[in-house]
Amino acid sequence: MQTIARQLAEILLRGMCEQSYWSPLEDPPTVSPLDDPTRQGHTHTKNYSLSRRPRVATPESLSVFVCAQANRDAVLSRIPEHNNDRIISLQSASVVYDLLTIALGRRGQYEMLSECLERAMKFAFEEFHLWYQLALSLMAAGKSARAVKVLKECIRLKPDDPTIPLLAVKLCIGPLHWLDEGECFGKIVIDMGEKAAEFRAKGFLAIGLVYSLKATDGSTSEHAVSVSFCRAQSLSPTDHLAAFYLALQLAVSRQIPEALGYVRQALQLQGDDVHSLHLLALLLSAQKHYHDALNIIEMALSEYPENFNLLYTKVKLESMCRGPEEALLTCKHMLQIWKSFYNLTNPSDSGRGSSLLDRAMADRRQLNAMTLPDFSDPDTGSVHATSIAASRVEQALSEVASSLQSSAPKHGPLHPWMTLAQIWLHAAEVYTGMSKPAEATACTQEASNLFPTSHNVLYMRGQIAELRGNVDEAKRWYEEALSINPTHVKTMQRLGLILQQLQRYSLSEKVLRDAVQVNSTAHDVWNSLGEVLQAQGNAAAATECFLTALELEASSPILPFTIIPRAL
Repeated sequence: MQTIARQLAEILLRGMCEQSYWSPLEDPPTVSPLDDPTRQGHTHTKNYSLSRRPRVATPESLSVFVCAQANRDAVLSRIPEHNNDRIISLQSASVVYDLLTIALGRRGQYEMLSECLERAMKFAFEEFHLWYQLALSLMAAGKSARAVKVLKECIRLKPDDPTIPLLAVKLCIGPLHWLDEGECFGKIVIDMGEKAAEFRAKGFLAIGLVYSLKATDGSTSEHAVSVSFCRAQSLSPTDHLAAFYLALQLAVSRQIPEALGYVRQALQLQGDDVHSLHLLALLLSAQKHYHDALNIIEMALSEYPENFNLLYTKVKLESMCRGPEEALLTCKHMLQIWKSFYNLTNPSDSGRGSSLLDRAMADRRQLNAMTLPDFSDPDTGSVHATSIAASRVEQALSEVASSLQSSAPKHGPLHPWMTLAQIWLHAAEVYTGMSKPAEATACTQEASNLFPTSHNVLYMRGQIAELRGNVDEAKRWYEEALSINPTHVKTMQRLGLILQQLQRYSLSEKVLRDAVQVNSTAHDVWNSLGEVLQAQGNAAAATECFLTALELEASSPILPFTIIPRAL
């Protein structure tokens, strides 16, 4: 019975056309979806009606059923006379789990898949295939720490495969930030020598990325980073990544001309690489060629229209080159892209907010005169507009955000909601630059509805309070932000200036010196430190700080170079 069911599943997965499928809960079609409507005389009316309504199982119950069928006849005994039976049952179960992987993978049900594969571990002793499938499913489900543990077992089972430790490095560098563990996995690949073949270059690239992140944290020299990337480049001269990451490291250390040389080399090897194009734009902005940088960003967006990092940079460049109104248009465009890209809406939403947003985006004249509604009391969390004169754009944006609140970070992955909050905060920053505290408050409130304890949200509240002249309130917001993230340099800089205004010079100097320790290339922090030292009568030290600030500002990009992800 199990064999027949498995063979039926294989036939359905291989031969079932998505176009010819209809939901059993809906009325069946009267004409086959596969019929060619252009062929005269060959379309026949067919009866697809069912004699009785189908019984529908949930995906969870189906997966449990499949796992139970796969596990039911599994032979776990390892005594010699049962060896053949054990091998046959393992092969049968493995095929079932492979089919389940295909079926659930098509629908993105990776968490369910990982849970099913974990049930298979009882008969997966020394069986690399099932361990590797479990590791990949855990990676896809976002369970990175557990995936690394399973990958360690995979490395033990297949010690000569360089792709497995490279996957572990990818997780350690990316979501986990386990840099020491990542370095160990990278060295496993390098130590394979010729066995690793072309993957040895990837091993040096991985080590370079680990050292690059450690250099940012201040625990590794930049020389070690350059050596690793240069070795990767020598082993794989046609791979653009080594040149790109070398350019990024040089950019972070403010060696702008050298970084430009390497990023152009990366683009010669891979002309449409999004990160290389982004880095080129940031390097041009560091040389104050803002219009050229904006042109590069727009060219990159023509290839990658849904890349939010590019769009964030576009907002900053447009504010400088074309004015804040153009930047606000891009913020609204980002909201529209977010809604269509992630498709995360409240199930009870009738779609009214979406249609209003679509109509508003189509009316450019309305956008040009756009303002967002003020809130009656931002501190109470109220999201009701008091202004009845709010434009259609205001209503659309507010309703779209409100319709999403009930389904926000409480459910599902956080990344889409973090992106949405970031969009609102970028809009708030634009409004702050326009000296419009009411509109900035509205945008910040939308971000706060998603992440009320985010240090970025609290920092923006402090900015708005400063704009309104409420120094004590701004100080309170900044202190709250630092209690959540003690190393947020922008907050430290603003708090240092406020403490200076309150004539608390010693504390102000300490906060700013701590900020310099966190980020020694932040020119505005050096400038603020110079002002505090000048106010204390220390003219020589203040002059040195001002000169440092001037030198750093001359190579400062529109956004930090670290906005570009460093990932394998």
